[in-house]
Amino acid sequence: MELGLIAVAAVVVLVGTSILGGRIGVAAPLILVVVGIGAGYLPFVPRVEIDPEIILLGVLPPLLYSAAVNVPLVDFRRNFRPVVGLSVLLVIISAVIVGFVIHLLVPPIPLAVGIALGAVISPTDAVAATSIGKRLGMPDRLVSILEGESLVNDATSLVLLKTALAAIAGSFVFWDAAGSFGYSVIAAIAIGIVMGVITVWVRSKLHNPVYDTIISFVVPFVAFMPAEEIGASGVLAVVVTGLYTGHHAAKRFSPQARMNERLNWRTVQFALENGVFLVMGLQLHTLLDEVDDTELQLAHVALIAVGLVVILILLRGAFMVPMIWTMRGDEGRIQQRSDGFTRILSRARRADTDSRKLRKLEILEQRSRADLAHEQEQQLGWRDGVLLSWSGMRGVVTLAAAQSISTDVPYRPQLILIAFLVAVLTLLLHGLTLPLFIRKLWPEGANTGSNSGELQSLSRDLFDAANTALEDELEIDKDNDEGHVLPTDDVLKRVRLNAKSALAPISFLNAPVTGPIPHQSQETQAACFRRLTRVALDAQREALLEERAIGRYSSHTLRAAELALDAHEARINPNAF
Repeated sequence: MELGLIAVAAVVVLVGTSILGGRIGVAAPLILVVVGIGAGYLPFVPRVEIDPEIILLGVLPPLLYSAAVNVPLVDFRRNFRPVVGLSVLLVIISAVIVGFVIHLLVPPIPLAVGIALGAVISPTDAVAATSIGKRLGMPDRLVSILEGESLVNDATSLVLLKTALAAIAGSFVFWDAAGSFGYSVIAAIAIGIVMGVITVWVRSKLHNPVYDTIISFVVPFVAFMPAEEIGASGVLAVVVTGLYTGHHAAKRFSPQARMNERLNWRTVQFALENGVFLVMGLQLHTLLDEVDDTELQLAHVALIAVGLVVILILLRGAFMVPMIWTMRGDEGRIQQRSDGFTRILSRARRADTDSRKLRKLEILEQRSRADLAHEQEQQLGWRDGVLLSWSGMRGVVTLAAAQSISTDVPYRPQLILIAFLVAVLTLLLHGLTLPLFIRKLWPEGANTGSNSGELQSLSRDLFDAANTALEDELEIDKDNDEGHVLPTDDVLKRVRLNAKSALAPISFLNAPVTGPIPHQSQETQAACFRRLTRVALDAQREALLEERAIGRYSSHTLRAAELALDAHEARINPNAF
């Protein structure tokens, strides 16, 4: 009964805090940490001690999968360099420097232990930053970079932590550690791709939403456990599987499956993300009691935590300078690649290449031109670097990784409390001041999100594709012997209006359909209407997949069109399952 009441109270707090945060303009994670700290000191609230294995195995895999499955692969590809720089190089550099600083400040703490703490507090958590940024108009590219960074840096942190803990046990050899790190990453990527291929294939064969939902919920664990079993990074395997699944869902899953997955994983993500921030606050009381019983007192721990926050901020800011500077040459590199594809395509056209190969080359050429346009329009500048450097909040991974430090490590309670304080301080400091930074850097607002011009242009492209497919189908119907009838003018008009109204939620192109549908022998006009509607819809979806492969439109615009087509298909074919 007590556990049930606690669970109900936690749900009420999570939902109520989220509603409150939306009304007062403060990110829910910030409020939840403060609420958790206050609730932890109430006399009737029990002490909270979470087994780190629960978070590492039960929370991180679904949390990372839910984030990865919604990250557009085109954004991840275009921001690969800054994502890898921030999530791998910066994490390693930060961990090593923090380790030396800790060892110098508190000599009894071994260097390996200091590096382990550095590995714990180095990875960022983009939950609060992106939730604030999206609401206030943070540039789309910065949001994509932060989301990609928070996915990959967790794996870097945990692999580095494992290496440091091995060094504490006296078994550290640099080249062995480097080899172990490389193996962990490569093996995790391989397992993630394999599990993505298998689970996507299995789910594409299921036609029952209950079965598909159950399989969907176990996918992150299916990727995590084999990777961990062979010594690879389970969290990286989950991220790769999520990216693969999200990218192929548009082509392999039914609209109903996609809509179910979006809703299911949004719910899981909301509960886990906000729940962890609440638990972070609740654990403070217990951590303080553990530190009071040791010689390294709370005042020293607090000063160390503040000093480490300053160091992390300076390191992140310093790292942005060379990263932004080196990316200035990306436009020229992408221009050369685009010109190369244009030359290859011209030679292929002159050589009368097979139409399918030619179409693939056309898509690659158009994608390279779209990449170039994206780089020209959203090239990172000093304002972007400032905002990225001030978005280094810590969160769930820091809390989970700190508690995974073994009990025989010296000063373990202090290390956990330092990590906790760093997470809370960065969350509150950056979270409360980030809106001010965004408003000061972009006083008139950044050019973000799907604009009406893009939506109108994409809507026209998809509608033109439907019209072309309809014309081709009507030509085939004139000579077919499969019992297909030629549609009446009224049916054809309704099909065209139906194709147009599929994108009505985003393009305001909706139009009323009036008049009855007459019936004929063989294929009825109603069946003809459904068949031609399917032809038009399939053409629109194929055109959308091509546009996504090319990258001419922003991921927000493509996602809006996909949602509209899914909703339209579910509306015209509600009994698909």
